[in-house]
Amino acid sequence: MAQLRHDFNEFVIRDAVILVAGPEDADAFRMYFRENSLPFIGLPDPEHSVLKRYGQEVNLFKLGRMPAQVLIDRQGVVRYAHYGHSMSDIPENVELFALLDELNAA
Repeated sequence: MAQLRHDFNEFVIRDAVILVAGPEDADAFRMYFRENSLPFIGLPDPEHSVLKRYGQEVNLFKLGRMPAQVLIDRQGVVRYAHYGHSMSDIPENVELFALLDELNAA
């Protein structure tokens, strides 16, 4: 989430809304977002319904939930999905910016 926070304004310029879903309850999520000054939307998902719907993998041998990034267009269509194979397998923001620029140009 640090890389998303670091380049948050670049996402805003591209008219993107960042929504981070996580398995914590609302109180834990609120506290984490406040303590880390995260400027985007946090969606607590303690029942894992959103996380399962978008296919986020759980691998207990690799410390739990694997990272997943999904770009959804204004019509609600998934245009890009990246499912990490490790906790550090996260696409660079520049890759996401290029995809957003492509979607915005269409």
